[in-house]
Amino acid sequence: MANITKQTFPVTGLSCAACAVSVESMLKSLPNVKDAIVSYATKEAIVTYDSNANVQTFKTAIQEIGYDLLLPTSVDIKEEIEEKEYKTIKQRAIYSLLFSLPVMVLGMFYMHLPYSNYIQLILTIPILLLWGRHFYIRAWQQAKHGLANMDTLVAISTATAFLFSLFNTFFPQYWSSKGLEAHVYYEAASIIIAFVSLGKWMEERAKSNTSSALKKLVGLQAKEVIVYKKSVEVLTPIAAVQVGDSILVKPGEKIAVDGIVENGNSYIDESMISGEPTPVNKKEKDKVYAGTINGKSTLVYKAVKVGEQTLLSQIIKTVKQAQASKAPVQKLVDKISGIFVPIVIGIATLTFVIWLMLGNENAFTHALLAAVTVLVIACPCALGLATPTAIMVGVGKGAMHQILIKDAQSLELAHKIDTVVLDKTGTITEGKPAVLDEWKSENFTNADADAINAIEKLSEHPLAEALIKHLNLDSYVNVSNFMSKTGKGVSAEVGGITYRIGNKGLMNENGIATSTVSNLNLWIGKAYTIIYVSRDNELIAIYAVADKVKEGSKQAISELTNNGISIYMLTGDNADAANAIAKEVGITAVHAELLPSDKSAIIKQLQKENRVVAMVGDGINDSEALAIADVGIAMGKGSDIAMDVAEITITNSDLRVLPKAIKLSAKTIRVIKQNLFWAFVYNVIGIPLAAGILYPINGFLLTPMLASAAMALSSVSVVTNSLRLNSKL
Repeated sequence: MANITKQTFPVTGLSCAACAVSVESMLKSLPNVKDAIVSYATKEAIVTYDSNANVQTFKTAIQEIGYDLLLPTSVDIKEEIEEKEYKTIKQRAIYSLLFSLPVMVLGMFYMHLPYSNYIQLILTIPILLLWGRHFYIRAWQQAKHGLANMDTLVAISTATAFLFSLFNTFFPQYWSSKGLEAHVYYEAASIIIAFVSLGKWMEERAKSNTSSALKKLVGLQAKEVIVYKKSVEVLTPIAAVQVGDSILVKPGEKIAVDGIVENGNSYIDESMISGEPTPVNKKEKDKVYAGTINGKSTLVYKAVKVGEQTLLSQIIKTVKQAQASKAPVQKLVDKISGIFVPIVIGIATLTFVIWLMLGNENAFTHALLAAVTVLVIACPCALGLATPTAIMVGVGKGAMHQILIKDAQSLELAHKIDTVVLDKTGTITEGKPAVLDEWKSENFTNADADAINAIEKLSEHPLAEALIKHLNLDSYVNVSNFMSKTGKGVSAEVGGITYRIGNKGLMNENGIATSTVSNLNLWIGKAYTIIYVSRDNELIAIYAVADKVKEGSKQAISELTNNGISIYMLTGDNADAANAIAKEVGITAVHAELLPSDKSAIIKQLQKENRVVAMVGDGINDSEALAIADVGIAMGKGSDIAMDVAEITITNSDLRVLPKAIKLSAKTIRVIKQNLFWAFVYNVIGIPLAAGILYPINGFLLTPMLASAAMALSSVSVVTNSLRLNSKL
């Protein structure tokens, strides 16, 4: 029995969801392939195959249908290829628009101008043969394998209109001898290419403007570390670090691998793991994690997990898998195209045959005109514009309300959300410690405030910044005998007076009473961090420090709850702090002290209950959950990685925008469905008219010229309907 290999390959040339389906179908049809999943979102194929298979055959098969599979040796040039593709798409759209506009003006308004047909022909040829040739190439490659998509529709309609116009340009006498005018329809062929190319450019532009979350996650990993080898410091590449190595990390540097502290004491910023803003004090035998940032002291730690085993690497792996498995919902247009194309060709052929059999002496003429009219009126312009125009207007409207939307999938799903999972820190709260309340003794003086300010400026403790900001003083006093007691606080002398600033343990150690303040129990009940200040042996001030709830968070949660949406809070913070915040904003379902993988597990469980789950977060620690959720929503003032993984970003980090995003989703999807409905109704009515169904009744026969005008009108109606999204949200 052959061994099974599972490998990810970048795919180039994907321009729609149907393209991904075509590549997936081709891969699955290959003899040594067990399974294949192709993601249009990540433009990657995850292929499960026999280990003895030749992957070059995968590449050859994909190239046969117009795409390409990058093998491991060429993955490094993926970005270069994608950049080149984007430039090509942009050039196609710009040049085809520039050339098609004069063709449209001549064809619609100056068709009798001398040499008008020849000018249109000269302008149309480069549109079809240069900037639109990929439609014909891919349509042919798809047809060879029994497939059809939007490229097929574009190729058939434009080729028919062009070839018919070409005949009429050089042989107008054929029609004039039969008492008919030799019309040309170059504008139909050129404008279809231009409009569809414009839609592709808009889509690729949106994608190219988003940076890679995975690259930024990888960027958190240290490249080189200092390893102790036989008491000698050796600068070592991260790939060469082994379990058991002793690693030195200096102030401000990243922890390279997961490990245990062997020597030293420092505060570590673990916000990328826990999401909590307050750095954690690390001493001997405490765990440290790759990607976290050391504070102001040097540490030596022993490597416990290296390479792909580190917590950061596991986050990277999970995010990548989640993104690849979340292929966008296949667009209705591309689904129907596979059926619509052969139906249209069949109707055109049947129309030609019926007219040929039942017509008069001009039967062939009428048969040809009717068949061409069917193909022209069935062109996919309105279908091609139905989704991108609504998306474009919807995204623009969202941006006006601080809602940045990455793709159509998030718009399609957002209005179906029935469960919202909220991170605490930075999402519900401000994300940084602040003094929320205080008590001062009657004999507290300005000199005391100056002393506290000066001492805290010397402290390395992360809460010192909150106290300094709260005091907001510019004064300067001399500080002497400054001492820091790990886990308790600091002490120093100012003007011969001893001040102590720290927790209850520091006060108890020096026999200073702390239970005389009435609000103290209230603050402790709210899980505030309490900072005591003494002057000599007298308690003179208490400061209550916590992460403040954002203005509007409670209102947003109330509005979501009133709309029937279940709210959960998931946080890495301790249970007391989490429950206090949850009670304040009206959340009953709370899960605290969670790692990133724990958040993901809870979201997966909710999804198993057939819920449509939105995850709202702001930190690197939320990226895994954001990727796994049905809709990931990031706070704009959070980490770039969270924003990259999420499908929607709230730029002002105000939760009150979230209900608006859900409402915008509902309106946009409604308009898209209306556009698709009218585009198809137009074909349902237009195709029979083009086939000549009314001719036996009243002698009405739709001409290709009228069909072209109707096609343009349908496109205008779709765009106009999309613009209605600009109404009040």
